[in-house]
Amino acid sequence: MVKTRYSYKEIWKIAYPILISLVMEQLIGMTDTAFLGRVGEIELGAAAIAGIYYLVIFMTGFGFSLGAQIIIGRRNGEQNFKETGRIFYHGIYFLLFLALCVILLSEYFSPTIMARMVSSDLILESSLSYVRWRVPGLLFAFMTAMFRAFYVGTTQTKTLTLNSVVMVLSNVVFNYVLIFGKLGLPALGITGAAIGSTLAELVSLLFFLGYTFFKTDCAKYGLKKMPRLDFKLLSSMMKISWWTMIQSFLSIVTWFVFFLFVEHLGERSLAISNLIRNISGLLWMIVAAFSSTCSTLVSNLIGEEKHDEILPVMHKLMLITYAITSFILMIFFCMPRTIIGIYTDIAELTEATIPSMFVMAGSYLFLIPGMMYFHAVSGTGNTKAAFYLEFAATMVYTVFCYFVVELMRLDVAICWSADSVYAISLLVFNVIYMRNGRWRERKI
Repeated sequence: MVKTRYSYKEIWKIAYPILISLVMEQLIGMTDTAFLGRVGEIELGAAAIAGIYYLVIFMTGFGFSLGAQIIIGRRNGEQNFKETGRIFYHGIYFLLFLALCVILLSEYFSPTIMARMVSSDLILESSLSYVRWRVPGLLFAFMTAMFRAFYVGTTQTKTLTLNSVVMVLSNVVFNYVLIFGKLGLPALGITGAAIGSTLAELVSLLFFLGYTFFKTDCAKYGLKKMPRLDFKLLSSMMKISWWTMIQSFLSIVTWFVFFLFVEHLGERSLAISNLIRNISGLLWMIVAAFSSTCSTLVSNLIGEEKHDEILPVMHKLMLITYAITSFILMIFFCMPRTIIGIYTDIAELTEATIPSMFVMAGSYLFLIPGMMYFHAVSGTGNTKAAFYLEFAATMVYTVFCYFVVELMRLDVAICWSADSVYAISLLVFNVIYMRNGRWRERKI
């Protein structure tokens, strides 16, 4: 076995702040769901549709930041530190422009788009209320995504933990006050959840700005002065980031389509799926943290020309991920009602959710290696190949969803087996790519 410079301890030092930051970010969705689960099933179902609709939009910008993160990681591995700052600022320029465009387009087109997709008038009204107040937060969220890309790409991940704690605490306070109408304010329900989350994004951005100014070696990374807009550099970034943007958009759109199919099964099925989405987030954040670490380490290792260390590092990451998720899955299977009870106190809804939770949990057996290999492909810099590989997997997923959910109208628990179908497809396609070895020659 090839010896790598990344031991289990060193991998953990890089990965655990990302994990904690994702835990904190997941708590934001958990907070919204837990609070709205005590308002009513309509609000809970609307939060599922509106939340994923927002994610579809957000992931376009987040996808760009993932591409920038890969380039920053490569330059960091090459010890070309000042260039990481130029990449960071050009990412900020692009994402601010994108956020303004998206906010304007959403205001005019979201009502028409959502009206064509949602059959329940009550859910449509609540969903639009959420989107109207949540989308303006993209101005803050996109900038925060670039800060995250910079710190992950340069393996300075500890700041993510502090930022996420601040963001979650802000979100809990804002949501509690605005959803239920505390401190003399009116009870805004799902609108309060949207406003609260947007304010939390602003707090997160202010934290990153302060931390970078006072704690980061701005001179080393070329952050002291904002560079002039260089369209040549931005164009080279787009060659990598364009594909991660499309890939991120596609992955969430596919998920959104799944929820639209489920919405046709009824408001109860949609409420169950929203609960499962949030419960699965407890596992997803672990996989996302270590697969994101995988992408960064692969990019850095290629920059250092240590190609033979990549697969051993990936295997270490998979072992750590399996160990952590196995522990959480044991809790899920031993205390399902307790876990679901975090999100709702409706007894009938709790019992109806248990089968779907077990099906969802089983998908992680395949999702862990699938995501690890997929992010390794992205880390090589061949984001175009990564897009095509995920596109193939999502097409398999979508066809399965169409037949099982839309045509056959099977129980919602069976519908959640689509995650396993997606994970197996993703794993197979990406393993084939990594084994052919062509990625070794990729230059960015």
